[in-house]
Amino acid sequence: MSAEEQSTNKIHPEENGERMSTTRNAYNDNIDLTGGEPDYGFCGGCLLYCSIVLAVILFPFGACLCVIKIVAEYERAVVFRLGRLQAGGAKGPGLFCIVPCTDEYKQVDLRTVSFDVPPQEILSKDSVTIAVDAVVYYRVQDATMSIANVENADGATRLLAQTTLRNVLGTKTLQEVLTDRDQISGKMLATLDEATDPWGIKVERVEIKDVRLPVQLQRAMAAEAEAAREARAKVVAAEGEMNASRKLKEAADVMSESPCALQLRYLQTLQSISAEKNSTIIFPLPIDLLSGLMKK
Repeated sequence: MSAEEQSTNKIHPEENGERMSTTRNAYNDNIDLTGGEPDYGFCGGCLLYCSIVLAVILFPFGACLCVIKIVAEYERAVVFRLGRLQAGGAKGPGLFCIVPCTDEYKQVDLRTVSFDVPPQEILSKDSVTIAVDAVVYYRVQDATMSIANVENADGATRLLAQTTLRNVLGTKTLQEVLTDRDQISGKMLATLDEATDPWGIKVERVEIKDVRLPVQLQRAMAAEAEAAREARAKVVAAEGEMNASRKLKEAADVMSESPCALQLRYLQTLQSISAEKNSTIIFPLPIDLLSGLMKK
C-alpha cells in the first residue's frame, strides 16, 4: 500500500467501515445494502439509456448542474439509481457523478450532533416523582445504514433517548439518582449505543443535566437536614459542657489544696472587673467568715 493510500485511510476511516459494513444487512432482510448492478427491467433500462444520452447531449453546459455533485469533507452522499442503492457505499468527500432523471442522492452529515432530552417525569424505585433531563452526543458512523435502515435517524435517536432515560431511572432510588450520575450515564450510553448501532449511529456521550424534585419534597428534605444540623449542634454543645465541667472540677481540686490560690483568684477577678467597669464597687467577703456563721 502506498503512502498516499495509507494517509487516505487515516483521514477517512469511516468510509472503509461503511463499505465493509454494507456487505450484509442483518437488521432488515427486506433491504439489500450490497448494491451492485441489479436488473432494472426493460422500462428501467430504457429510461437509464435515455438519461445517459441526455447527459451526453447536455455536456458540458448542463454537466455542472445535473451530473457533477460535490459533498464536503464532513459529508457523505448515498446514491439511489431507479430506487436501488448503488454499489460502493456512500460517495464523497469531493466530486461524484450521477445520471440525471434516474439517480437521486441524500447527503448525510458525519459531524457530532448534540441534543437535549426534554425533562421526563419519572417515578423512582422508592415511589418519588422527579423530573430529569439529559444531553446526548452522537454521530453517524455509517451513512448508508442511517438512510436505508431507518426513516429518520435523528428523530429515532431522540425518542429512544427519552425512553431509555425513563427506563434506567425507573430502576433507581432517589438517593442513587442524586449520587450515582456517572453510573447512570454509562448505563444509558451502553444501551443507546447498542440500540442505534443498526441505524449507523454511534452514541459518544450521555450526561445527566438536572434532577428537579417536587417543592413539598424539597421542603421536607430541607427540614430534615435542618433538624439533623440542630441535633449535631446540641451534641457538640453538650460535649463542650461536659468537658468544661471536668476542667472546672480539676481546677477546684487544685485550689482546695492551697488556700493562697483561692485568694489569688479573688484578686485576679477583682482586677478583671475593675478594668472593664470602673464604677463597680466590690466588697470581698472571706468564705471563712461565712462558714463560721453557718456553724452557729
